Amino acid sequence: MEYVIMIGQLMLSLSFLIILHEMGHFLPAKLFGTRVEKFYLFFDAWFSLFKVKKGETEYGIGWLPLGGYVKISGMIDESMDTEQMKQPPQPWEFRSKPAWQRLIIMLGGVTVNFILGFLIFGMVLFTWGEKYLPAENATFGIHADSLGQELGLQNGDHIISIGGEPFDKFNDRHLVRAIVIDGVDQMTVRRQGGQTTIPIDKKFVGELASYKNKNQPLFVERVPFVVGRVVKDSPAEEAGFMVDDSLISVNGVTFQYFDQFLNYLKNRQEEKVMVSLYREGQQMEISATTTDDGKLGLAPYDGRRFFDYETQEYSIAEALPAGVVKGVTFLSDQLKAFRKMLSNEIPASESLGGFASIGSMFGTTWDWYRFWYMTAVLSLILAFMNLLPIPALDGGHVMFLLYEMVTGRKPSDKFMEYATMVGFILILALMLYANGLDVIRGCS
Repeated sequence: MEYVIMIGQLMLSLSFLIILHEMGHFLPAKLFGTRVEKFYLFFDAWFSLFKVKKGETEYGIGWLPLGGYVKISGMIDESMDTEQMKQPPQPWEFRSKPAWQRLIIMLGGVTVNFILGFLIFGMVLFTWGEKYLPAENATFGIHADSLGQELGLQNGDHIISIGGEPFDKFNDRHLVRAIVIDGVDQMTVRRQGGQTTIPIDKKFVGELASYKNKNQPLFVERVPFVVGRVVKDSPAEEAGFMVDDSLISVNGVTFQYFDQFLNYLKNRQEEKVMVSLYREGQQMEISATTTDDGKLGLAPYDGRRFFDYETQEYSIAEALPAGVVKGVTFLSDQLKAFRKMLSNEIPASESLGGFASIGSMFGTTWDWYRFWYMTAVLSLILAFMNLLPIPALDGGHVMFLLYEMVTGRKPSDKFMEYATMVGFILILALMLYANGLDVIRGCS
């Protein structure tokens, strides 16, 4: 059922974006008197799931969910209708329209995706605001994960700045972005009453961008020694631990923070330990045996239990421009990441993913905030990818139209036919490669 929810969210998001993208081509085409023969959600190779004809246009749903298309008369596109191109040009055909009108038609789809991404970001901010933990409110500092420790962080550190920029909002993704996208080479922390500058090795650009580490936390809030969850069928459950138990010590060794408890246990595999704790004001002791990887099956509360989070709320007048800023920042990050992929600072094999990777970002539970946030992200990614100067993509058509407008020479239909075929092969190869990576990751 969880995967059904994940796939359902992905399909709903893509359907919404594809229809509006194709509408971006459809409307200016009709405005300029260009005949649109088909308007399809998904591809209808050999047959369609649904179709109806209204006026000169057939509207339908295909069976192959790899995109969608509008078939515009007199244009070399996904349909590869070369027979039509052999006939004399007609006034209602795409090829008969002035170059500037053809350019507007071709830019319509990505324009809609850009505007839509900015708009959805803005409406997400207006509806939910931005909830965050001010860094100064994380009074116990950080609990560094193994990857964070490799970077040089220690439990209890208070991050002051990253690359000279103040660390105001407690979120490890800010550090990941600063390293991978902006290439920062140092951060400053407060440690044991003094300030320490930690250099960041360039190798972490690739490591943090790798698929295996994409969701790996660098750090979380350091929290007190209180049980937030007891893992089912674990030694802790069998021993009788309960949520809200306030732990005091293990084998007589006292701890203040949960990470100290975890570090103490990790080298004590299959070992009997005696845990002292408070439960409802009464002190008691529980004996339990650790697993073969040094765990009992206890998890802490997250920071919301102990620290004051804040929510930055937006009026509609504030949210819409903030959504544009958020979208532009996202696109800027994508351009920087793309340049790093071309220079191999970020291996393409680690950054690319197919439908499984995209679907996993929606999660296995339905969350409207995450759904709309991911839809905004996908809208901007679709706009960015479609603008790449690859024949068969909108960017390829735009490239040839700009060439025509500058030189006054229109590429021949035969050239466009071959270029479109090459573009399709490139796109198909990229899709097979990206989805193949998902298969390999799933099998490993």
